[in-house]
Amino acid sequence: MRLVTRTALPHPFRLPPEDRVLSPYTGWTRAHWEAVADGLLAAVAPHATPGGALYHLPGDRHSHSGVRSDGLEGYARTFLLAAIRVAGAGGDDPSGLLQRYADGLAVGTARPGGDGPEDWPVVADRTQPLVEAASIAIGLRLTRPWLWDRLDEPVRERAAAWLSRAAAARAWPNNWEMFPATVGGFLGDRAAVARGLERIERWYVGDGWYTDGDLRAFDHYNGWALHLYPVLEAWFSGDADLMDRYGERLRTHLAGVSRLFGADGAPVHQGRSLTYRVAAAAPLWLGALTGRTPLSPGTTRRLASGALRHFLDRGAAGPDGLLSLGWHGPFAGVLQDYSGPASPYWASKGFLGLLLPPGHRVWTAPEEPAPAERGDAVTALPAPNWLIQSTAADGVVRLHNHGSEDTRYAPHYTRLAYSTATAPLTGDAPPDNHFGLLDADGGVTARTGLTPLGAGRGWAASRSRAGDRARIVSLVLARGAAEIRVHLVDGAPPGTPVRQSGWPAGEGLRSELLPLHGLSAAPDLPPVPTACAGRAVTPVLVGETTGRHGGDLFVCAARLTGAAEPGPLRALAEAEVAEAPAGRRELTVTWADGATHRVRLTPAAVVVESSFPEGR
Repeated sequence: MRLVTRTALPHPFRLPPEDRVLSPYTGWTRAHWEAVADGLLAAVAPHATPGGALYHLPGDRHSHSGVRSDGLEGYARTFLLAAIRVAGAGGDDPSGLLQRYADGLAVGTARPGGDGPEDWPVVADRTQPLVEAASIAIGLRLTRPWLWDRLDEPVRERAAAWLSRAAAARAWPNNWEMFPATVGGFLGDRAAVARGLERIERWYVGDGWYTDGDLRAFDHYNGWALHLYPVLEAWFSGDADLMDRYGERLRTHLAGVSRLFGADGAPVHQGRSLTYRVAAAAPLWLGALTGRTPLSPGTTRRLASGALRHFLDRGAAGPDGLLSLGWHGPFAGVLQDYSGPASPYWASKGFLGLLLPPGHRVWTAPEEPAPAERGDAVTALPAPNWLIQSTAADGVVRLHNHGSEDTRYAPHYTRLAYSTATAPLTGDAPPDNHFGLLDADGGVTARTGLTPLGAGRGWAASRSRAGDRARIVSLVLARGAAEIRVHLVDGAPPGTPVRQSGWPAGEGLRSELLPLHGLSAAPDLPPVPTACAGRAVTPVLVGETTGRHGGDLFVCAARLTGAAEPGPLRALAEAEVAEAPAGRRELTVTWADGATHRVRLTPAAVVVESSFPEGR
């Protein structure tokens, strides 16, 4: 197996020796997680204000919420990590972590909304302190006997009053609805809990997947928020009915999301808030913590440890031990206007596994291979309308996106495909993994108005808008590392140029596009840095519409691979476009192993009939 790897970058954390008997894939054990948690907490300590109420991490970037809110974020998110660390040790706290945060709680709530240097901001409707209140509430709930119950009564009263505003605050209509509910759970406000759970229910689409609000926005917020908060509430409260409902949803979710980690540990690079990094491992640990998981203990730890090691080995923590704003190292292209210097510490959620005792099977069972390491697989996830394609030779996982859209964060939601080894082009760069129409100035239309058209064995399809008039039906067929990308353009004037771009590949990867129908080769996009590569090269094909009744058909083969000798792409599949009645296009794809897909496309629908060799 040839994995897409790189030399590990140095970090300041003192780690124990690897254990390749217990952990043959990552070498990491519970002791490594403890050492990293301790290192992260030690690194932020010098940046606390004198009373410990705010943590002002260095850097010249601040979120749109302002410096004081960013300081509260630093307190809340690192407190969550400290709480997990101490609770997982049964209250043992030789470093005095809880006293540090108890002091900060007392100081910050002494005069909330005041202009003193450590006064916490008041929690108001739809403001960032509401987010941070949820982390504080979980931390207090985890450490109740060692922190909350030992506070002086006036401090408890002030803190409860500050949190009560969060339980009653209006949230943005997305995963934020669980922040008041989470605070309410700590305060014993069952109405706040019920209200939050009711509000996210309309976004549950089945098969373990939520949209993050009314948009079709599927991303890592499913695992680190929309599943996390309801299941934690059920776990904290001991509510069996809640656990049956939300725990079983988590179990179903994990069957699919476990396929979104590459063999090098990377989670798929898709969606917003990617600077939270190892928070993607939170639902894995949550399943083990509650017993609501389809994954074996060895697979759970292999995936989670792989993710943590992936980021640390690639510079997520600098020489000072602080998590940077970025993906591997610092990278502005993954940030949003709400990203502040302490935002990366939502990674604390990824340390939930430390709540499981050292003798739990998740820590004592030998690591088992990740799904991406067990053989090539192409898996449809119909709820988000994704097709997941993984290859064991290089450990790369590819997500073909025909169901998630949030144009506010376009590079991370609207591309045709994402992977564990690449990151989308951001800023002013032309879009990668995109098919669109070109205007006179060379600009390309955006992919908007996404409508899923289905996902099945080896395929996924969608319809989208391209400009004011044109509509594009897009289909991907996948087998092994190869893809066939099909686009039917309707409503574009004759002679309109089109452009298909491919994977933005960095060192150790090969990205290919092969024209099969209606397209021809064109120069690559200019190399640019991405969150995954210092220099990513993106291939391009071009074509032109004819105005044919029923739409113009464009077909190409594509491949992203890190295999040493992948063989020619042309040998992996053949595509034959057949004459069809007006208003319809037909295509047959025959793969090298004898599998076939017969496709009928109209401007409104796609029908795919598949045939596979026995046992394959």
